[in-house]
Formats: sequence, structure tokens, C-alpha cells
Amino acid sequence: MSLSKPSKSARKREYLALQSLGEQLIGLSTEQLASISLDNLLLEAVQTAKSMKSHGALRRQKQLIGKLMREVDPDPIRIALDTFGRHDTLAKKVFRESEHWRNRIVAEGSTALMEFFVLIGGENRELQEQSKFYKAAENDKERRLIRRKIFSEIHKELASRRQNTSH
Repeated sequence: MSLSKPSKSARKREYLALQSLGEQLIGLSTEQLASISLDNLLLEAVQTAKSMKSHGALRRQKQLIGKLMREVDPDPIRIALDTFGRHDTLAKKVFRESEHWRNRIVAEGSTALMEFFVLIGGENRELQEQSKFYKAAENDKERRLIRRKIFSEIHKELASRRQNTSH
């Protein structure tokens, strides 16, 4: 059984996969980048790419990131990106759920409000007050502001509930 080296096409696919993984680092926040232990050269290249506006220069910088990715272990980076992706998915889910409950509370009033309190396992005085204010609001501008406050309270409750259940 002879061991042959990978074909040129296979090596190119591997390099492009590493470059793509490196490009995903460009979209991360500074805090997220800091939480991944990256090689200094790679971190500097990613930070430089984040500030680039020119398409051609950015393309070349991405190629450099791909080249630097060949020198590092990609597994910790993959794991970190997967973790960040799960957090983003969870945040989007909380946002959608908050919109759903806001719309129900605004449309149905106290019935939906009581169901929400059962869901969160307690009452929220601010949410009760804002719900009453919404009913009494006289114009659209006032209603929009109150809808935002209602959303904010709901989001805060759901986010803290998710955080408590994930730990």
C-alpha cells in the first residue's frame, strides 16, 4: 500500500477551506476575536482586513489570512465560530419571541399579559404599566414609543430567562 501525497486539487480545496474559515474571523467583534487565542500575525491581518474599504486590497488581505491559516491549528477557531453561531441563533430566537409576545400583548391586552407572566414565572410591573399606557394612548407616535418599551421589557425578561436556563 503506497502513501501518495494529496493531489494539487485536494490541496487547493484544503487551502480555500482554511481561507474561508479565516474570512469568517473578519466578521467577528473585537471581543469575540480576543476570546480566541489567535497567532499575533493572523490577528493583525484580520484586524487590518476589518478596516479595509478597497475591494482589491481586501481580496489580497483575505488571501494573506488564508496563507496564515495554514500555519495554525484550525480546530479551536472552528469550535469558537460554532459557539458564536449558536449564540447568534439564540439571540435571534429571543428577539423573534419578544416580537411575538409584544404583538400579542398589544392586540389581546391582559389575557396575553397573564400568559406571558405564567411563561416567565412572575410578574413585571413595568410591563403591566406600559400595557395600560398603550390602551390609553391617544396617537400613533405615543403608541410606537410604548410598543418599544413593551418590547424592551419583554426582551429583557426572555433574555434573562434564557441565560438562567443555559447555565
